[in-house]
Amino acid sequence: MARPNIKLINAIRTAAKRINDGTHYQWGHMGGCNCGHLAQELTPYSKREIHEYAMRKSGDWTDQVQDYCGTSAMPMDEIISSMMESGLKRKDMIDLERLKNQEVRRYMGDRGVKLYHNNKQDVVDYMIAWADLLEEQLLSDIQLPENIQKEEHISVEELSPVE
Repeated sequence: MARPNIKLINAIRTAAKRINDGTHYQWGHMGGCNCGHLAQELTPYSKREIHEYAMRKSGDWTDQVQDYCGTSAMPMDEIISSMMESGLKRKDMIDLERLKNQEVRRYMGDRGVKLYHNNKQDVVDYMIAWADLLEEQLLSDIQLPENIQKEEHISVEELSPVE
């Protein structure tokens, strides 16, 4: 699973919110699909640019992530590299495109049993659950000094990035 960090968690939540709030979502469009929306948050590229760069190679996100070469000068490989630098693994992108990470689906409880990868609401729910799961993992790794009362709640937004 992805390396939990504030930048990634916020990007996933922002992408989910944008999809939920009605920004153009189209699973078959490389810049407007599940991974395309997250790529827009993690890179400086627009939906149009992501789609244009993706069309220079063959295949969908799964194919392009599997064929990824970190040393190529292909724009799509640069987008994937940027996403990986933000904490994602190749498998995370493939799983996001098809909503198939079993850990995220289990975390969703009954809601995660039947998801459709191209259903806007399923994508939003999956992304929110994924961000929540990553936040829990991030917070569980933080060791607080002994002098801080355990009853105090610290949110991810209050923490300074360690990246």
